[in-house]
Amino acid sequence: MPNAAFTTLGCKVNQYETQKILDSFEQDGFTVVPFDSAADVYVINSCSVTSEAERKSRYMIRKASRANPDAKIVVTGCAGQMALNQGEGIDGASLVVPNPEKLETLRHFYDRFPELKPAELPLAPMNQVQGRTRATLKIQDGCNVMCSYCSIPFTRPKMTSRPWREVLAEAQKLAAMGYHEAILTGVLIGAYGPDTGSDGLGFEELVTLLAQESGLARIRISSIEMHQVTPAIIQMATEGTLVPHFHIPLQSGDDTVLRDMNRRYLRQDYIDLCARIRAEIPDVSITTDCLVGFPTETEECFANTAALFEEVGFHSAHIFSFSPRWGTPADRWGDPVTSEVKSQRRTMLSGIANRTGRAHNARFVGRTLRVLFEGKVGKDGLLQGLSDNYLSVKSAGPATMARTLQWVRLDEYSDGHLLGEIVERPSRLSLTAT
Repeated sequence: MPNAAFTTLGCKVNQYETQKILDSFEQDGFTVVPFDSAADVYVINSCSVTSEAERKSRYMIRKASRANPDAKIVVTGCAGQMALNQGEGIDGASLVVPNPEKLETLRHFYDRFPELKPAELPLAPMNQVQGRTRATLKIQDGCNVMCSYCSIPFTRPKMTSRPWREVLAEAQKLAAMGYHEAILTGVLIGAYGPDTGSDGLGFEELVTLLAQESGLARIRISSIEMHQVTPAIIQMATEGTLVPHFHIPLQSGDDTVLRDMNRRYLRQDYIDLCARIRAEIPDVSITTDCLVGFPTETEECFANTAALFEEVGFHSAHIFSFSPRWGTPADRWGDPVTSEVKSQRRTMLSGIANRTGRAHNARFVGRTLRVLFEGKVGKDGLLQGLSDNYLSVKSAGPATMARTLQWVRLDEYSDGHLLGEIVERPSRLSLTAT
């Protein structure tokens, strides 16, 4: 059987879907190799959220072609779907699989290249590594919010929710395989519900069920829109059903730009939500996405965004530049903000987020937190992992503690990591002490 290599661009939903595609190829006997190897088949799960993402997708096609000019190159994902929407092909791609059918990539591959289909299917191998720590669990797909700059409603238009029994069964399987954490992901995750196929449960009910019956130690939401952060969701994080970490996209801190983006909330709404979350969950970490250089973002508008960054005090932020997306309302407005100005604004917001992130981390020096260690990372030989509230922690310890949950007393903060010592589980009093 041939070799196959896989790569993912974009969001955690794409990462989850790539793993499912990889599983199907591996179960059919393909040998999975690194993407920079000379493979017979390359599968590229692309992204179109920005022009830079599309550029990277095209680069990966060229990279695969250089590694093996005779390889079959399969493209799926949002950039592939956008090309199909425009009636265009993708240079270098042997096959483009529509985004809604990407989990059937193997079937499309055999339809296009029937000579590569084996006469007999081999036994499915054990293709997951026992003892892994964090897994992505997709529960929902599709978006109908129609932000004026975003192409996702055109590449993932169908609103679907996975049946809750299917989600629970996968979560239980992950726990049995040694995973300790599931990162729940979806394009518009809070829209999970019975109207789109969940078989009766809403998002909050699903989260409660997973916490009670999955066997996983930690449930994390990858990203959630601010209007979907309900009092019940906040209460779940207070009680430990969810970890105390919320990634809440902002996109802009200016009311005029938010209106033009069709974001449907005001800057004060966002500020008030973050204040309410912090009041109820003092140890919470809040992270965000923000777009700079929107066509109507003036210097005054950007200053409002920078002021919001200062007021909220994000743990970290993903900041990206506006680029016109074909078919979106904002595409008609052009791209009047220069790349130099966009770069300056990204740098300024990154500087604020880095500073507030350092201050947020420093608050936990002297505290004891639960950490899920991934393993020994880097040249220092220390174990590295994440606390429940998404702080990067390092500690000395044996390699056998990789992929385990440990309590760590945090002694100092340095170079983006909290450094500490593994200790016995503390009393409740010591958990809340400063």
